[in-house]
Amino acid sequence: MKELDFINTHLGGHAITIRGFKQLTQNKKEIKVCEIGCGGGDNLLAIYNWCHKNNITVQLTGIDYNKDCIRVARSQLPVQDTQFITADYKAVNFDNEKPDIIFSSLFCHHFTNEEIIYMLGWMHENAGIGFFINDLHRHFLAYYSIKILTGLFSKSYLVKNDAPLSVQRGLIKKEWEGLLKQSVLDNYSIEWKWAFRWLIISRHS
Repeated sequence: MKELDFINTHLGGHAITIRGFKQLTQNKKEIKVCEIGCGGGDNLLAIYNWCHKNNITVQLTGIDYNKDCIRVARSQLPVQDTQFITADYKAVNFDNEKPDIIFSSLFCHHFTNEEIIYMLGWMHENAGIGFFINDLHRHFLAYYSIKILTGLFSKSYLVKNDAPLSVQRGLIKKEWEGLLKQSVLDNYSIEWKWAFRWLIISRHS
């Protein structure tokens, strides 16, 4: 998880997450945000730090099925107005306290098309303002670049194995457009970002 945080920091992943978050905040000074598949909490920490610097009050929620990830996330973000839920995101019920923004980062490529369609609908239904996705663009340059970089510098077998595999499972723009249309979402944008990422933003009309 430390290596994934390093990769996100130095290959622009956190910057993309902040960009997606900023586009949905609509100049609000108080906001509730939830990440599904939050892992070790590094994305939420990046959002917290940005909000703190910009005098925005933020309530954070992280959801992950893996209790070890949640344990690490709690240690990174022992701050007020932060909660972590160990569960499949589909089992989470926000009742009347929906987050304003829901997002995922490097999460969707783990799922089938049918599961992604369900996820898009769930995020749309449960977000007050909208949602965004930061995920991988499947491209041969991205695949061989990350394979070489992790082979040279990573000390983690999981990172060396999973990083290139994750790129292989990423989607191209046409595939994202098809999934969003099947989800019956019309108010969305898809932007390509360095390094080989997609930023997908969907707002409520």
